[in-house]
Amino acid sequence: MERTLFGKLLLLIAVAVFIGLQVSLWVGEGGVRDLRRHKDSISTLQKENEKLAERNRVLEAEVRDLKSGLEAVEEHSRLDLGMIRDNETFYLVTGNPDARRAPVPPPAAAEAP
Repeated sequence: MERTLFGKLLLLIAVAVFIGLQVSLWVGEGGVRDLRRHKDSISTLQKENEKLAERNRVLEAEVRDLKSGLEAVEEHSRLDLGMIRDNETFYLVTGNPDARRAPVPPPAAAEAP
């Protein structure tokens, strides 16, 4: 009878250890849940890095244009800073504010029977 009691106790301890290891594997630090969270975080950071890398490529191209020729500098000066060349005249054309509105059709005449 002692052997069966000892065997049952040993089996119970083995099951408890197995359950403890499984819990640690699935929900503990460095477990499956932690690994999945880190993979999601890495994916998000990679997407953000791709966006930033594209922005950097655009900025590098703009810097190259600004260093290589005067056309880009002139365009930047005109559009962003509102500058004009010597002996140029700047005209600001404004229209009639009422002309921008859509014409209102006249009210329909009521027909008498």
